[in-house]
Amino acid sequence: MAQNGGMPHHSSPLDLAFNALSDPTRRAVISRLAEGEVPVTVLAQPFDMALPSFSQHLKVLEDSGLITSEKRGRSRWCRLVRPRFEEVADWMETERRQWAERLDRLESYLDAKNGEA
Repeated sequence: MAQNGGMPHHSSPLDLAFNALSDPTRRAVISRLAEGEVPVTVLAQPFDMALPSFSQHLKVLEDSGLITSEKRGRSRWCRLVRPRFEEVADWMETERRQWAERLDRLESYLDAKNGEA
């Protein structure tokens, strides 16, 4: 059931989202789409790559559920899927809080230990 050193051969939605966000081009696309939906040609303008290469980035983002696109006339428009993006942000915030609590407990423990010395 596992491949590649014990990694499962399926990806959770969170795994797909983090994989999609691991690339600076895709993060820039997400940042732009946070401002509102736009056609692919507008999204692609700031990037120095051929449209087929750029489209591969969009496919990764769509497969992760972070964006969606639709054909309107002769253009393909993209938009951010905010609930999906918020799931990722919520997971990160939960982890941040847990680590902050752990660090607070460590600090308290170290303060108590230093007080004993």
